[in-house]
Amino acid sequence: MWVLASAVLFTVMQVLVKLLGGSLHSFEIAFFRALTGVVFIGPLILRTGTAGFRASRPGLMIIRGVVGSTAMLLGFYAIANLPLADATSISFARALFVVPLAVLILGEPIGPRRIMATLVGFAGVLIISWPSGTIELGTLAAVGNAFFVALAIIFVKILARTDSTATLLFYSGVIGMITTAIPASLYWQWPNLEQLALLFLMGGVGVAAHSCFIRAYSIGEASALAPIDYTRIIFSTAAGFLIFATVPGWQTAVGAVIIAGSSLYITLREAQTADVEAAPSDETGAPAEPLEYALRQKEERDMVDRLKREKSDEA
Repeated sequence: MWVLASAVLFTVMQVLVKLLGGSLHSFEIAFFRALTGVVFIGPLILRTGTAGFRASRPGLMIIRGVVGSTAMLLGFYAIANLPLADATSISFARALFVVPLAVLILGEPIGPRRIMATLVGFAGVLIISWPSGTIELGTLAAVGNAFFVALAIIFVKILARTDSTATLLFYSGVIGMITTAIPASLYWQWPNLEQLALLFLMGGVGVAAHSCFIRAYSIGEASALAPIDYTRIIFSTAAGFLIFATVPGWQTAVGAVIIAGSSLYITLREAQTADVEAAPSDETGAPAEPLEYALRQKEERDMVDRLKREKSDEA
């Protein structure tokens, strides 16, 4: 139920982003999402004390923050300029990008079945992206978002080995706010009271969606929860039709099925062979938070198991 609640809340956030995108630039909307995130994670950081501000590899932490912020900017641009069904479907291609990036950066082995699933998934992206023979800027932004989210996941896999969840969240939030502020300033338009209320509502809904997502992965298995997360494609399609009167074409339907099927296979395959349970990220680029949490949970469970074995050996 927690992951289903997060899927609904993520869709509500997308709807608010698209509604606001009619009068405000998506970069400014992304800045307010980052700002709201910092406001909500502030108390968590303060509870951890100075430990939350110390990073073992600050340079890599900053790079990860910039990469995640870039993903958020591209994701919000895609949501504002594409039908919700298209933007959401393409965002799930992040799992496809993780495979080659994990090979190139982490040196992880990859089997022929995952290679084939990745190629099939990218074919689904092409079906959605190129229905008329031309690729729109919003579509390129959606694909770019998926790539940068995947890259952020790789960096989180590296950083989570040495840094705490609080440190990861602190740097992700602060760097995200600073990074999104730069392009937002180029298109800045002071929001009126109604827009300001919607901006903070959008940010609050995004934080709530992440909270539900984190809760889901703290009590459930990634392989069991991942299929439920794909209901976001259904919810976004319904929202696009009911609120924005957009009817997805057959290319979107076919491409979404191919991307979801390939990504789901890779996720389930990864859950069987990986050392950690990789929680999927959302289309804003900030969702590495559930992944960070899942990685830390795995690390803590391993530590408890080692202590139990040591006590058993001593006995």
